[in-house]
Amino acid sequence: MKLRIASLTILCLALAAIPAMAQYDNGPINGTTDAWTINFGYVVSDTYTAESSNLTGFSFGVWEFPGDTMTSVQWSITSGENSGTTYGSGTASGSGLKDKFISSNQYGYNIDVITVSGLNVTEVSGSTYWLNLQNAAVPSGDPVYWDENSGVGCKGTGCPSQASESALGTIPSEAFTISGGTGTTPEPSSIMLFGSGILGLAGVLRRKLF
Repeated sequence: MKLRIASLTILCLALAAIPAMAQYDNGPINGTTDAWTINFGYVVSDTYTAESSNLTGFSFGVWEFPGDTMTSVQWSITSGENSGTTYGSGTASGSGLKDKFISSNQYGYNIDVITVSGLNVTEVSGSTYWLNLQNAAVPSGDPVYWDENSGVGCKGTGCPSQASESALGTIPSEAFTISGGTGTTPEPSSIMLFGSGILGLAGVLRRKLF
């Protein structure tokens, strides 16, 4: 019986820790065709169609100079092309931003994937939003470029993304994924209450089975 209770407890904790799922994927990183500057005053914007009620994070592909690691990036979710109503904005850094090296391309750039987490932006499922990126920072002060993939391999409603660059206007779309869910992560007290309920159920099962 102790084994059964332990198993139910593990199940309880596992369910509480289920991560947010991708709700829009504009396709994998290309890394070989082109990329667009997201610092030095330039803003790159891409559309996506929400498939949940809550944006919890996003990831995107970048080109960086060898040795560079992104330390922060400014983001916003808006109703228009870097304009209109702002639904969420901020600067991702520290534990809320991860930079992972993938490979090097034929031009000598490092291709990395940037993951931004810990966000909580309310959305309306089925509505279209713009993800805007700018003021990306690396310690060297070098340019940082958002990878262009033209939406090849895009998965989600509204594929492929529309995109624009603040100085040029319309451009091919970029590599990025939006993550979301239907709510926020449960508070520790909620997890404990859920766990105690499962353990109570285990006691009932014990009386019935033995």
